[in-house]
Amino acid sequence: MSSKKQVKPHESIIKENTSFPTATNTKLSPTWLVRKLKDSPAEQLAIIEKIRTGVTKKEWKDFIMYIEADEKDFKKILPRSISSMQKKDIYNQKTSERIYEIARLFGLGYEVFDSPEKFKNWLFTQSKALGNKKPFDFLDSSLGFNVVENEITRVQYNDYC
Repeated sequence: MSSKKQVKPHESIIKENTSFPTATNTKLSPTWLVRKLKDSPAEQLAIIEKIRTGVTKKEWKDFIMYIEADEKDFKKILPRSISSMQKKDIYNQKTSERIYEIARLFGLGYEVFDSPEKFKNWLFTQSKALGNKKPFDFLDSSLGFNVVENEITRVQYNDYC
């Protein structure tokens, strides 16, 4: 018995499974950061060093698998094309930093919304506070990440202006 449902533009990033997925959880990897949102100052310094030395392709793939997404969903917010990322084993500092920004945002979102699916639905739903744009549409810049993080914090504290 199959039922047809309307396909949403972000269908690949939202899954029906409400449990948190499992993936490689190497310390200081993007996946680790999603799971351990609050890190110590020493860990923050280690993450900065990790960004400088570069995220590996395997860490990126593990992270994408962990958040149950398709890397193509991030093509507009990554500083490199997906095809050029496929050719590299270790990403440059700019790409690595964006991956960690994504990981940090997803970690905060999972914590505040209590499930990956609720967060992902929020991320792709128009927000009045953001000028009727989707929060995801702001993730192509660091300032945009800050704006979205601030909105998640407002949700966390029920602070709607």
